[in-house]
Amino acid sequence: MTQAPHVLFVCTHNAGRSQMAAALLDHQAAGRVHVTSAGSQPADQLNPAVVAAMAEIGLDISDEFPKPLTTGKVQAADVVITMGCGDACPIYPGKRYEDWDLPDPAGLPVEQVRPIRDAIATRVQALLSELTTPA
Repeated sequence: MTQAPHVLFVCTHNAGRSQMAAALLDHQAAGRVHVTSAGSQPADQLNPAVVAAMAEIGLDISDEFPKPLTTGKVQAADVVITMGCGDACPIYPGKRYEDWDLPDPAGLPVEQVRPIRDAIATRVQALLSELTTPA
């Protein structure tokens, strides 16, 4: 890709998985990828255990907030990664879609969020390698 690809992470509440994925990719990509996240039914605030789990690895997402999924966000994305939003995610031809089947961290303590964070980090690293390796 000649310009930075745009990745959209989507989950139901945009309070956990998609926020972690967006923060991890944004940090690891260091400007090589545009990153956004959204929720099909955004929560009122981020999951505090998610914020704590990310702080443990040096990523402060405490100023982030759940954002609604819009048609424009999907249209702007090159890659749409869904994490449990089901049929609420609009599908457009020409977009690359992946569904990452990961547990929802809602209501979990930080001890149980860490493995979810780490699984997302592994997938994000693989995605970044794929997006930034010349064809």
